[in-house]
Amino acid sequence: MNPSTTQAATAPPGPPSENPDHPGTALAARYYTDPAVAAAETERVFAKSWQLVCHESDLPGPGARLTATAAGREVLVVRTEDGGLAAHLNVCRHRGTRLVTGPEPEGKAIRCPYHGWTYKLDGRLVGAPEARRIPCLDKPRLGLHPVNVESFLGFVFVNLDLEAAPLAETCAGLAEAVGRYAGPGLTPVGKHRIHDVTGGEQQKANWKVIVDNYLEGYHVPVAHPALMRLLDYQAYTVDVREHYVLFESPLRDKPSSNWTERLYQRLATPMPGLIEADRRVWRYAVIYPNTLIDFYPDHVLAWTALPTAQDRAAIPGAFYTRRGESLRTRIARRLNIHIGWLTNDEDAELVERVQAGLSTPGFEPGPLSQREAAVGWFARRIRQDLEGEDR
Repeated sequence: MNPSTTQAATAPPGPPSENPDHPGTALAARYYTDPAVAAAETERVFAKSWQLVCHESDLPGPGARLTATAAGREVLVVRTEDGGLAAHLNVCRHRGTRLVTGPEPEGKAIRCPYHGWTYKLDGRLVGAPEARRIPCLDKPRLGLHPVNVESFLGFVFVNLDLEAAPLAETCAGLAEAVGRYAGPGLTPVGKHRIHDVTGGEQQKANWKVIVDNYLEGYHVPVAHPALMRLLDYQAYTVDVREHYVLFESPLRDKPSSNWTERLYQRLATPMPGLIEADRRVWRYAVIYPNTLIDFYPDHVLAWTALPTAQDRAAIPGAFYTRRGESLRTRIARRLNIHIGWLTNDEDAELVERVQAGLSTPGFEPGPLSQREAAVGWFARRIRQDLEGEDR
């Protein structure tokens, strides 16, 4: 699923280079086409970064658990007895059995379905059948492999790097800018969930092509007529930080010539907790490397881009709203999501075309527009992670 993907699009000047008016340079074609690059990203990008896996509402009470993908591993995320969060690799320490196969609403422990080894929700091994017949059984040393976990803006992230800096620290300023939209109290809308990779959409492009596409609006006038009718293209702004980018785009005052869009313009109403100034603006955040969150007056959309092959990616995500929303807001949300799916279809074709073109022998990218400053930021971060230097 890739709802509303490029609506965040345009980036005026503000790139991470010595010249603040220079947008930086795009990634060379090999970063999108070379299987060796894709293999290196697993350990150098995904295993060392915060990965979006679900929303707190997916873990409603103690014992609730689900599985998600992070850096090629399956991670088990649980709600602990004290209401906190814990995460572990989803593998029994005995013989490597997969412990959990899908979301479960409750349970006081984690029990292996093969031989019955049992773990507390925090990962401690507390029981093994016929323990006296297991030489060298050292329970304190055989707990589940831990994974770093954090709730940020009400969304749950995991990181295989146990020494990683907290996400709230690296993304300082983002919660202050958009925190009123999010939080644990959001309610999912529809059937889609972030952790459901198999149930989400897949696109025929490298995951970085999809993120690049989200990070710029230079293509909006050519590729997205609905967005051009709705958004004030000249008034996009972007705040480029080291670990995230935040876009803002006001809606046009001029009524759209399309009746669906025109009705949305009339009905757009802030959810509970938002302010009147939020009525006429769409906001978007990209948290490096692959978390993308859309903040609309009528809903929030969070999704991620996960590589499934060198030239394929899964893009699971989910829509959220706030309890107590008005009928007007509900109608506006439905209109907005409809517009977003149309935009998504346009983007799916675009990223497939880009992936095909990047495979052309001898091709290398040309200079970036200042409206592609966030693409330059992303390219710099990827090069840093893979080559260990700013190039």
